[in-house]
Amino acid sequence: MAMASLFHQSSKTHFYFALANVSRRSFSSFLTSFNSRTFKPPFQVRAVTAPTEAFVGFDEMISGTQRKYFMLGGKGGVGKTSCAASLAVKFANHGHPTLVVSTDPAHSLSDSFDQNLTGGALVPVQGVDSPLYALELGELKLGELLDTPPPGLDEAIAISKVMQFLESKEYSAFSRIVFDTAPTGHTLRLLSLPDFLDASIGKMMKLKKKIASATSALKSMFNKGEPQRDDASDKLEQLRERMAKVRDLFRDSETTEFIIVTIPTVMAINESSRLCASLKKETVSVRKLIVNQILPPSTSECKFCVMRRKDQMRALETITKDPELASLKIIQAPLVDVEIRGVAGLKFMGDMVWK
Repeated sequence: MAMASLFHQSSKTHFYFALANVSRRSFSSFLTSFNSRTFKPPFQVRAVTAPTEAFVGFDEMISGTQRKYFMLGGKGGVGKTSCAASLAVKFANHGHPTLVVSTDPAHSLSDSFDQNLTGGALVPVQGVDSPLYALELGELKLGELLDTPPPGLDEAIAISKVMQFLESKEYSAFSRIVFDTAPTGHTLRLLSLPDFLDASIGKMMKLKKKIASATSALKSMFNKGEPQRDDASDKLEQLRERMAKVRDLFRDSETTEFIIVTIPTVMAINESSRLCASLKKETVSVRKLIVNQILPPSTSECKFCVMRRKDQMRALETITKDPELASLKIIQAPLVDVEIRGVAGLKFMGDMVWK
């Protein structure tokens, strides 16, 4: 019965499996018929309707013109980038000027969009109905701030940089921001980082002030002139403020949602459960779990396919019994027989996943 409740999500579930069996020929036909269009001004949000129910999936995600942030994360190799990129494409095709950002040190957005996005600058993505920009942040010079940067600092600073330029008038029109985050370990360290820095930098600042006060007194005694400004202290204070803003963004349930991506294996689901528990502990809003790469029922004598699907079904059943994951909305994404690349491919995937 638990399995039945997991898979009974309406006829859409059957639609997923039907699409999973699509042939290369039909996908090629989709690519051919896809009409690539560049965005045109005005750079603004098109009219979007409010959902008629409290929770209606993608309709809720596109409702309203207020800026919203969606962070996709999970175990490495589960398809986070494809899910994030397909969500960004779908937002843009539903009237939202959208920005998709990779904060993973091992960027793969360029591969997903089949477009060069390197260089640390915003790059327009062609072939969508509203403006869509992608950004792969360049290498961050953390040594300027700390000799030995703590784990998670690189991703936290990357997110804070995006927040900084989104505050400017030039980028105020972006209404949907999608983050393709680093694997689970980075995310867990990032969550605890702001509080850690807030405490540790606070102590460092107090110590520096005491030393500066003593140094200033000595210099005045020996007529060495006015003490110089401590730029290092200023940078540390700025870092603390920026990390506090990142923490507040994660915890703002009105504007931010973290979406966990996993695959139907016991190991991946267990890791997702730990991530979900950590997110909830930090009061981060988590409501959806994407289970990617689900095999459709086998229609052949392929013993390997039958065994793999049985194994996946057992893994999926653990979700219904998991205290952290059972309450989440489960989004099933089928394993397809083609590689998802480019805007056309991402639209194809988005239409399967984001309902």
